[in-house]
Amino acid sequence: MSSTRRQFVTTLAATATAGTGAGWIWGAHAASHGGGGGKVKPGADAALIVVDVQNCFVTGGTLPVKDGEQVVPVINRIAPAFASIVVTQDWHTPGHASFASAHAGKKPFDSIMLKYGNQVLWPDHCVQGTDDASLHKDLKLPTAQLVIRKGYNKGVDSYSAFMEADGKTVTGLAGYLKARGIKTVFVTGLATDFCVSWTAQDARKAGFGVYVIEDACRAIDLNGSLAAAWKAMEKAGCKRIQSGDLATA
Repeated sequence: MSSTRRQFVTTLAATATAGTGAGWIWGAHAASHGGGGGKVKPGADAALIVVDVQNCFVTGGTLPVKDGEQVVPVINRIAPAFASIVVTQDWHTPGHASFASAHAGKKPFDSIMLKYGNQVLWPDHCVQGTDDASLHKDLKLPTAQLVIRKGYNKGVDSYSAFMEADGKTVTGLAGYLKARGIKTVFVTGLATDFCVSWTAQDARKAGFGVYVIEDACRAIDLNGSLAAAWKAMEKAGCKRIQSGDLATA
């Protein structure tokens, strides 16, 4: 790993550990949410959030997560248990501020300061309207009601489904979920230590109960970033479960 990439991951891991205030107790099971035999049964007030399962983040994409496509069958299997499903897409403009190519002399995984703070520079990825930005072809979510596209503001990056990187610009997802009577979200997708983690933590900030379904996510996991992300999610009060912990019948 290059020194620049190592510095980036170390910085990001430190940021992730900041977390949010503790809320729900961390645990593998939460029978209090319903279901029998220790299973978690999503109720009518629960929503599944599927984060960035796009061509750009799987094998052959412009910013692939190792084994990213393996989340697809897991998500497809659990989706029928949810009455409400939200899908997110990275949806960048050409020449987006988060692209290394937009900054002379910079290369992917360098960092620069933008007006809202430190910004990691990425390879061009998930450009609006391209096949690279499309949802994975095998993702089967016919009952999904909402697609949240993020990162479309040319000058601001966006990891979280709830809040852009400036910490001020909301996507509107929290308001939508609250208007639908949603109290709990189950987060899946790519990548565990980046967009999934930031989405889960911001969901807690917005007042939702949060489960992160570990085997329905995949991570980049560089220089301890995955462990740091789980620590931050634990501190925020998210619950870590497996797809097998869900009562899907």
